[in-house]
Amino acid sequence: MNKIVASADVAVADIRGGATIMLGGFGLCGIPENLIAALVRLGIKGLHTISNNMGVDGFGMGLMLEAGMIASHIGSYVGENKRLEAQVLRGELDLTLLPQGTLAERIRAGGAGVPAFYVATGLGTVVADGKEVRDFGGRSFVLEQALKADFALVKAWKGDRHGNLIYRKTARNFNPVMATAAEITIAEVEELVEPGELEPDQIVTPGIYVDRVVVGEAYRKPIEADFLRAGGAV
Repeated sequence: MNKIVASADVAVADIRGGATIMLGGFGLCGIPENLIAALVRLGIKGLHTISNNMGVDGFGMGLMLEAGMIASHIGSYVGENKRLEAQVLRGELDLTLLPQGTLAERIRAGGAGVPAFYVATGLGTVVADGKEVRDFGGRSFVLEQALKADFALVKAWKGDRHGNLIYRKTARNFNPVMATAAEITIAEVEELVEPGELEPDQIVTPGIYVDRVVVGEAYRKPIEADFLRAGGAV
């Protein structure tokens, strides 16, 4: 039951080129930055990534882009990464953009064993191109298929040796659903506690979904923009 591994490098050592990887986070909040850094050091190529966004230049998944590791990406927002834009325009990276709610539900469905579902979002747009459309109750809906991955890299606030995880506020975001939707889930935590120390009602991801736990370090925790009042006061 002890799922602790010695380091982020050990945790990702068996990930191979061509793997499909889900990465938790929303913007720069709740991203598995230690695991991402370990992936970059591993130096594998041709990855197929699933994440809400792609970090920014020089941080988060932006480091994976700089290293040329990503062959395709499924997400909902990529507006802050100029390198991604350039790679897509040059045909070096296959990009699929989805409405954010649809992305979340496709991942949730993957973890719940639901192969596909119908949703009205995206009907009549490029999002629906090539997808089945059916009518229910006088309305049209688009068929969306579940998403699953070989690996999920998630970030939690606290965890124990059994893999039980809790998240802190908005850093929860996509991490819990991704933890359920992969063959192997690797969690990095800010704080490791002993089994029984987590309040049971606060556990969001039960350890049954988690295969490896690593204690992260040196979190940068940047914010994405500073908004200053007149006179420079925050």
